[in-house]
Amino acid sequence: FLKNDTSSFWVNDTLYKQQYQYIVSKVVLNTVGKRNNYIMLDKGSRSGIKKDMAVITSNGIVGTVVNVSENFSWVMSLLNKHTRISGRITKNNQMGTVVWNGVDHMYGTLTDIPAHVKIAKGDTIVSSGYSYIFPAGIMMGTISDFRVEQGDHFYIIPFKFSVDFNALQYVYVVKNLMKDEQEALEKSTEGVKN
Repeated sequence: FLKNDTSSFWVNDTLYKQQYQYIVSKVVLNTVGKRNNYIMLDKGSRSGIKKDMAVITSNGIVGTVVNVSENFSWVMSLLNKHTRISGRITKNNQMGTVVWNGVDHMYGTLTDIPAHVKIAKGDTIVSSGYSYIFPAGIMMGTISDFRVEQGDHFYIIPFKFSVDFNALQYVYVVKNLMKDEQEALEKSTEGVKN
């Protein structure tokens, strides 16, 4: 006998007029010690999961769905050299790019923040919302250090992930119900000149 848990829930965001569906899924495979880490989930296309959906927990961002079968999903973790997610420092709204250096599964790096910006240890980093995949304001971590290399004009900002990737059990797969409309609008205006 096959038990198919179809638990999912909807969130209407009345402030931004966006609507997201969250599909609860169990982690059935997870790596943290490789340079390119992936996660397998126990839900797939049969549960409405598609490629390019966000994966989060109540603590923050986990990764992005990169492939699906009928009953499983393959997720590219934040702990992967190919992952690039737009992040924002909450106290000053400065935008940068979150990457992983491949060393410690507890720490990521925020790049592209100009060196003149005032930042401090403990500042929080969240998703920017400049993506059709991740909702804005999802926690990513807290700044643990920062430096500027000699001759450079941008910070290197190590931060502690808000998610413990070594202890993942259940996640939410996020379906942006407005994604197709957003992509169609962008595509229809490509090549339009001011």
